[in-house]
Amino acid sequence: MRDLKIPEQRHPEKAHRPDNAQPKKPSWIRVRAPGGKGYADTRRIMRDNNLVTVCEEASCPNVGECWSAGHATMMIMGEICTRGCTFCNIATGRPDALDVFEPGRVADAVQKLGLNHVVITSVDRDDLEDGGAEHFAQTIRAIRHRSPGTTIEILTPDFLRCPDSALEAVVAARPDVFNHNLETVPGLYPSVRPGARYFHSLRLLQRVKELDPSMFTKSGIMVGLGEDGQGVRQVMDDMRAADVDFLTIGQYLQPTPKHHRLDRFVTPEEFAAYEKAAWGKGFLMVSATPLTRSSYHAGADFARLRAAREEQLGIA
Repeated sequence: MRDLKIPEQRHPEKAHRPDNAQPKKPSWIRVRAPGGKGYADTRRIMRDNNLVTVCEEASCPNVGECWSAGHATMMIMGEICTRGCTFCNIATGRPDALDVFEPGRVADAVQKLGLNHVVITSVDRDDLEDGGAEHFAQTIRAIRHRSPGTTIEILTPDFLRCPDSALEAVVAARPDVFNHNLETVPGLYPSVRPGARYFHSLRLLQRVKELDPSMFTKSGIMVGLGEDGQGVRQVMDDMRAADVDFLTIGQYLQPTPKHHRLDRFVTPEEFAAYEKAAWGKGFLMVSATPLTRSSYHAGADFARLRAAREEQLGIA
């Protein structure tokens, strides 16, 4: 794993941007520093298998809690992204070639950790014709072979410049949850997610359901980027129109002064109001708290999501 501490080295595309102040975090955002045996054991397994985790690369505030419990979100296809989203702390640049042995190493780590539920994500790979779709599919199949009882959640790129067969290959591998994050309201895409298209991402989620109506779909957004409540509720409506099952909403935390400006810290009371609104719109599962991230408590949430689907279908 590269050790690029200087923002200009890790994010050359952001070097020209003016510095944005990083406000002091309120009490409801602060977390304990990572440590302990469980954390160390998870870290060792990741290192021994030469795996990258989004927990570290994206500076997730929940890494201490999750790793202490033996949970880690594995990031495949390298640690260099071809996109330059202004909120993201993952390095941007020209990625290395795909590692054909990576799916097997991921499966080994899942088995060693004894995971009941695993989340697999990736960088964007616009340099690949299929955006890395077949690599996702191979990873899913490798985990199924090594740990058949483990449920698999994937958090994918948008496959923006790929043929339809790319998404079809991923869905055909049958992950239990297909997650693709919208990240923010459409009006902020030019400044937050300039390489993506809001309605393409929305359509991607809708098409997953068309390909496999039984597959759970999931998406999330950050708040505190400059959106308003009306915009957040419109995104909820758009997701429900695309038949998205599971919504996550979390606080945006600015990684460095060169990243997108933090507009404000959204209060726990506002998160509770968003959660109530989302349940009212018909989502099967909602997680909306300041520290919510796509994979935070993903295993427990998946169990509740599945139970909600069974209740909806009248399955005892």
